Amino acid sequence: MTSGSNPFSSLAVALILSLASIGLHAAVPDDIRALAAAAKAAPPQAQRPYDERDWLERFYAARAYAPAWTIPKGAAAVALLRDSATQGIPASDYQADALEKQLRAASGEKAALDAALDVALTRTMLRYLADLRVGRVRSEYHSVTPDPRLKTFDLVERLRAGVEASQLAALVASAEPQIPLYQRIKTTLAHYRELALLPPVTLPPAVKGKKIEVDAPYLDAGALRTVLTMVGDLAAGAAPAVDDKYTQQLADGVKRFQARHGLEADGVLGRDTVAALNTPMSQRVRQLELTLERMRWLPDFAAGQVIAVNLPAFRLWAFDTSAGKTDPPLEMKVIVGTAVKTETPLFIGAMRYLEFNPYWNVPRSIERGEIIPKMQKNANYLLENDMEMVPLAGGAPTQAADQTTIAGLSAGQYRVRQRPGPKNALGAIKFALPDPDNIYLHSTSARELFKRTRRDLSHGCIRVEKPQELAQFVLHSRPDWDAEKIAAAMEPGESKTLSLKTPIPVVLFYTTAITEGDGRAIFSPDVYARDPMLVKLLAKRSEAQ
Repeated sequence: MTSGSNPFSSLAVALILSLASIGLHAAVPDDIRALAAAAKAAPPQAQRPYDERDWLERFYAARAYAPAWTIPKGAAAVALLRDSATQGIPASDYQADALEKQLRAASGEKAALDAALDVALTRTMLRYLADLRVGRVRSEYHSVTPDPRLKTFDLVERLRAGVEASQLAALVASAEPQIPLYQRIKTTLAHYRELALLPPVTLPPAVKGKKIEVDAPYLDAGALRTVLTMVGDLAAGAAPAVDDKYTQQLADGVKRFQARHGLEADGVLGRDTVAALNTPMSQRVRQLELTLERMRWLPDFAAGQVIAVNLPAFRLWAFDTSAGKTDPPLEMKVIVGTAVKTETPLFIGAMRYLEFNPYWNVPRSIERGEIIPKMQKNANYLLENDMEMVPLAGGAPTQAADQTTIAGLSAGQYRVRQRPGPKNALGAIKFALPDPDNIYLHSTSARELFKRTRRDLSHGCIRVEKPQELAQFVLHSRPDWDAEKIAAAMEPGESKTLSLKTPIPVVLFYTTAITEGDGRAIFSPDVYARDPMLVKLLAKRSEAQ
């Protein structure tokens, strides 16, 4: 002890600070209670797929409104919020900078947090968990609010347990979609973020009507080689560079690039191919971010068979998520609804039955827009297309296209159907998904359409490239329906309906960027122009934070 020091004075100061601290902490529960009550009384936030108003009340009531966070736990939370960019969500959505600044200030003054900062950490982490679990904006599947998935994933209870056990990183991981595709897209996003930091390489626009063929002079071969190498369609150093000629190696790289970007893989440097090569990496990053958001809209499928269709990619995958199932997905081309006119809606439903040699019951919109005008011009139209009109009041079908029957059809007294057979628009098999939009999967007699690169050509239903293989997948649990029996049922003949013992989930989703099982990034044209709409919704959500 130094000369002149007063031990009693030091003790008094310590006692006063301690009492002040006790007084401060005693007021914190009251402040937290008031903040929770204010949150509960606030109006609901538009466009969000969840109602967060009672979250703080539920979180703190079980703790008697005592603070939940310490500075180390708060720092761990802020680090996770900063990492939200890996999920395709900007950290600015969660005010990570402001929270970190408040934590630094708190660490210089006291060991505990005040009510405002404690509540801010809780509210922000709850929002982050909800955003990962069900998405930041209401999905395009016409879902209700609050999202029912938050009943099975009680984020309030999970956050309380995660904070107490200091297991926040594991909690965030559990909130993410648990499908392998989500993690693959996160990996692709990280890679394209790195590419976006590199100096851009731009090729000159293609000259209309001029084709650049193999071994032809091409002064921008070096720039093309750089782009193809960056995106992984040309191996670095695979062969000596020839920077003034369009070599076979470059053409093969272009074909790989075209195949990944929804273009005809012909190796020709045309207008669309060059435009895709010149697309900024920042745009690809944005597409991948939108994909992650859309993945968060998907439901939690139980283990078993699933059929998924990505509309802009014109692709279908059928796979089994049951334990021990390692078979690669069944993959095939599809034809979807025409952009603007008859777009296929996004849909989550279940396949419940198959129909071999089905009748095609023509939708009323097609009757009015196409069938009736054609009948008025050609009295034999129904006969030539193997169609008939069925009286709704009962009676025998007719193929007569006179003024009386056409007037009756216009008045809704008949419905048109197409008989089973080679002319039938549904082909040999229909995969039924009972839903209000009357959307289903089916085969088609117009097989040549699958050769097209862009395949938004239908009235809304989905035509599948490999109907027999899809039927085998769907009927996998029915050993009495083997490939031979399915093929026989698809031969021209009588209609036959076969109900499924267990309905198969079917999801029609929309994303212009996706990652395949081998890690390849696939980018598709935004045929229904949905990306800008989602960008706008997410921007509004960010502004409202």
